[in-house]
Amino acid sequence: MKKRTVALLLAFILLLGAAPAALALDAGVERVTLGANLDSAQRAKIYKDFGIEEGSVKELQVTNDEERSYLNGLVSDGKIGNVALSCVYIKTLPAGSGLQITTSNINWCSKDMYVNALTTAGISDAEVRVSAPFAVSGTAALTGLYKAYEDITGTKLDTGAKAAAVQEIVVTGNLAELIGDADATELVNQLKLILDKTKTMSDDEVRQEIRNIAKNLNVSLTDAQMEQILSLCRSMEKLDSKQLAEKVNSLKSTITAAGKAQQTAGKVWDNVKSFFSSVGNFFSNLFKQK
Repeated sequence: MKKRTVALLLAFILLLGAAPAALALDAGVERVTLGANLDSAQRAKIYKDFGIEEGSVKELQVTNDEERSYLNGLVSDGKIGNVALSCVYIKTLPAGSGLQITTSNINWCSKDMYVNALTTAGISDAEVRVSAPFAVSGTAALTGLYKAYEDITGTKLDTGAKAAAVQEIVVTGNLAELIGDADATELVNQLKLILDKTKTMSDDEVRQEIRNIAKNLNVSLTDAQMEQILSLCRSMEKLDSKQLAEKVNSLKSTITAAGKAQQTAGKVWDNVKSFFSSVGNFFSNLFKQK
């Protein structure tokens, strides 16, 4: 399976939705969500992967019916499967810590998807571990992220926001496999910036806007891709378009800052290497003189 890139990961952090603002949660709150179809040996393996003892953290279960409630019509039955096996460990972190995500044995849901699910839920500072007893799609874990959030906060997420978030994840992910990560995320992000306009447009007019964006990116879309993006656009229009635009612009600032930081780090490392090289040359010359 083609790996998603950092560009897609960053784009998924922009969430779709009228999600609540990030809540000020106490640090150190933990939850485990397990696929309901694990056997006892598999449960033991998951807890070992998570590095915690069974019973030490409140456990929730995710069923295949629950994940289907989000993914039916968006993901093939082959990816959803008939059992729920992927699992999540979540621990809230102090404000400003960011998201720390690791995955094991997950072959379809990327880290990007999990970042998006957490951001949608209003959790911006958390350690997340996703695992399964063997290679699986990971869709049950995606559902588990929402379920864990709702249990931690005692607040039910907006159904429309959750559905739109999953749709963005699937549509952007599928599109990325065909036209590339950067173009897929840029196309969706540009669409988010014009949602105020598309709300009053006919479907044909929105299709033309999508074609214009794709043309500027030098990307060709099939009819099927066009209809998926149109459907996603209509879902996003039901949410807070101003908030989405702000997140897109915030992401651009984040990427710019990250790029500058990387350049600065590179210069610092070059200077360090140069320093030690100079020291080495100094002693080498000193010994030669002797």
